[in-house]
Amino acid sequence: MFLHVGNNKNIRTRDVIGIFDMDNATVSSVTRKFLSRKQKDHLVESVSIDIPKSFILYSDGGEQKICFSPLSASSLKGRLNSDI
Repeated sequence: MFLHVGNNKNIRTRDVIGIFDMDNATVSSVTRKFLSRKQKDHLVESVSIDIPKSFILYSDGGEQKICFSPLSASSLKGRLNSDI
């Protein structure tokens, strides 16, 4: 099964490690450093030019990647749970 995260981007549900709300998760300096490091390693993508509401941590080919989504974390969680 796949999780649609916006703008024709799909991630396999078995590869999803976590779904995080941007407002809550980025309060922590540890999370901000983690996202910054992933961006420097070119492991971050955004599916929209809109301000992201959430980000998805997922595995792709043995690497952990980040995908920023304009959809809320609760919407993505609902989509993920409906596929199970």
